Amino acid sequence: MFSFCTDPDQLAGLQWLSCYLTTGKHMAFYTSFGTIMLLLIITAPVALMFGFGGAMAARSPIAPIRWFGKAYTAIVRGVPDIAFFLFFVIALDQAFEWLRHQVKCPDWAEPIRQGSDFVVCSAAKLPLSSSPQWVHEVYGFSLAILTFSIVFGAFAANVLFGAMRAVPFPQIETAQAYGMTTRQTFWRILVPQMWVYALPGLSNLWMILIKATPLLFLLGVEDIVYWARELGGSKTSAFTYPHPDWRLYYFLGLLVFYLGLTKVSEIAFDRIMKRLTLGQATTGGESQRKTPRGKATA
Repeated sequence: MFSFCTDPDQLAGLQWLSCYLTTGKHMAFYTSFGTIMLLLIITAPVALMFGFGGAMAARSPIAPIRWFGKAYTAIVRGVPDIAFFLFFVIALDQAFEWLRHQVKCPDWAEPIRQGSDFVVCSAAKLPLSSSPQWVHEVYGFSLAILTFSIVFGAFAANVLFGAMRAVPFPQIETAQAYGMTTRQTFWRILVPQMWVYALPGLSNLWMILIKATPLLFLLGVEDIVYWARELGGSKTSAFTYPHPDWRLYYFLGLLVFYLGLTKVSEIAFDRIMKRLTLGQATTGGESQRKTPRGKATA
């Protein structure tokens, strides 16, 4: 990065440190923080969408749909996250390749399952072997996002299902008395009011999602945990910038990052809760109503 970094053997002190912290691997380490944030930004709304769909399915008057919604939440919530992540990514990858294999190679005569190997034609591979490296990385990251969304969507479905049941039933009866249809009652009465009851559970789920991001390391994505272990490990004179085992300091940096992210999240959820409960007939709304006007709007 700097002009004086051309000969590491001649460096010392701050110059050595500045050159060391601006190597290509360190730039990838800094970029991996953006990977974590991108995962959270994409996964949160997608998981919420899965959760909302699962909660609606669990409330459905149609028995097969209701069974599917309850089975989705029960199965995913009952399997340890690590086991589900390691299994589901492989299962998704093989399912996509099997579907492509059926379309692109209908004349394939050999079995796809050959012992412990899963063999499809080269045209069905995802991604193709000729694809550039960034395509492989995006594909792996997309599988990770889908897996995170399905897992945390099941937990969100359970939270939203409970929040929908927590809305006072007289609210629903009043809407029906005014002539609202079932659809109108759901979207205009139930959904707007359920968020007050769902937000505490969703905020806890968001914190768990933040803590689960190191699972990207298990899925083969080069995240901050991967680079902290890679860069912090002991380096000998065979390396350009030799140093002892510094993993303690790298992981301490990750600790500060995660604590800072959770603190910012707590502040954000607290403000959202105050806005949602304002004027609501809940404990939070009542406490705001009894607070002096100047403090309530602070």
